Amino acid sequence: MEKSRSLLKASVENISAKHVDNYATFMLQTVYHSMSEPANQIDEVRAAKEAWQQCLNIIRDNINPQSFKTWFEPIVPLKLSNGELTIQVPSQFFYEWIEENYYSLLKRTILEVIGRHAKLTYSVVVQQSPIEPVTIKLPQQPSAPMPEVRPIAVSRAAHDFYKAHVQRFESYLNPRHSFENFIQGDCNAFALAAARSVAETPGKNAYNPLVIYGGVGLGKTHLVQAIGNYARIKRKAEFILYVSSEKFAIDFVTSIQNNRISEFSAFYRGIDLLIIDDIQFFAGKGKTQEEIFHIFNTLHQANKQIVLSCDRPIKELRDMEERLLSRFQWGLATDLQPPDFETRLAILRRKLEDNGATLPDDVVNFIATNVTSNVRELEGCLVRLLATASLQGKEIDLALAKSVLKDIIRDRNVNITLEMIEKVICEYYQISPNDIKGKSRKQEIAAARQVAMYLSKRLTNSSFKTIGLHFGGRDHSTVIHAVTTVEQAQQTSPELRRDILELKKRLEILSL
Repeated sequence: MEKSRSLLKASVENISAKHVDNYATFMLQTVYHSMSEPANQIDEVRAAKEAWQQCLNIIRDNINPQSFKTWFEPIVPLKLSNGELTIQVPSQFFYEWIEENYYSLLKRTILEVIGRHAKLTYSVVVQQSPIEPVTIKLPQQPSAPMPEVRPIAVSRAAHDFYKAHVQRFESYLNPRHSFENFIQGDCNAFALAAARSVAETPGKNAYNPLVIYGGVGLGKTHLVQAIGNYARIKRKAEFILYVSSEKFAIDFVTSIQNNRISEFSAFYRGIDLLIIDDIQFFAGKGKTQEEIFHIFNTLHQANKQIVLSCDRPIKELRDMEERLLSRFQWGLATDLQPPDFETRLAILRRKLEDNGATLPDDVVNFIATNVTSNVRELEGCLVRLLATASLQGKEIDLALAKSVLKDIIRDRNVNITLEMIEKVICEYYQISPNDIKGKSRKQEIAAARQVAMYLSKRLTNSSFKTIGLHFGGRDHSTVIHAVTTVEQAQQTSPELRRDILELKKRLEILSL
């Protein structure tokens, strides 16, 4: 037995000295200490295991299986003495995640199993000291506030490096990107609200990281930079950095070539609010992803705010490490949709106001009606029209607008018809015209029928009665209900919004 203990102790010391996998050290340490326990502590260990098993039985019924496996199965009960249960977790980060997400459940369970005077002590294995655990006690009273955890200190070298190179490493924020000149609409209201919340309390909210995704030209860069500008002006964070994924990758490669990777890492780990634009371009860059992974962990653990933008949902990214994608999904992901007509109109009017220009209402309406894909294209049409009129000395009217913008937008004389909508819906959802006009109440058919009615009302001049008659002789009240249902569902379903956007594109192509 003594020989086994000696060999195990040597293994623990050797692993720690070489900084090998911390979790392996944690497991060896647990076994080593269990072999080292004197006889009078065996009962405390046994009692801890029994109590913790009862706790696990309760916790398992209150969270999903994957979360239970990830966050509770690795926990090791160490001892139970005088109502104080000590549990060991693999890392400081592990502890913070448990406290942030499962504090109430865990404390309620401990009090139920052990009693109202129960105490919980964490033994945290940290990388700085893999053999000596850090002990943090949970307050005894149920009404006591959540215990504060001293975050792992960010390297002083990081802050010194930042200050020494403050001219070289600017925030790279464009002051024109602010919340004040970001036009709000139904297409972006939730993302804007989330961005404002993060800007008010960077690192101290549940949206960490905040991921804003959407297609080209919808305002992602504007919104993420608005967060940084607001936080800078209001002094919500000291060190703020906006960086594109391309610049990050180039700087990282340069630091490797110049043998300055430690300075690069120290700099980024010293940022209080880190904004990275277009993270989809990290795909396939293995070394860069690894560096991002470690920077992310350090910042998140130190309660620093991370804001990311992407052109698609995180789960649709390819050639990215699973552990990195998992971390990107820890906070909140919100999308930006193409602006609706009212929002497009407001954007054009704001741009005209900013440029001190005016346009006839029919010209503004013409652009807003025909440019539907993104904000950048809207602005491009406006700039082109104003520039042409200025250079040629002409008054802007609808005829000039159509002439100047004819290669960008097309004045379509062919109206979208109910028959077109029926055809596109049937092809998209892979159902037959008989299905959509019939009496079937299968969920997939009923949903497709409601979308067809919604598009018919929004894209044609047909009355509710005409639409109802076309789709199987239904009453006008059925059509009203369908339109209302689809409008409400779009507020909470990104998938439905994407479906409708795709259907509109197909109808637009069909009507050319």
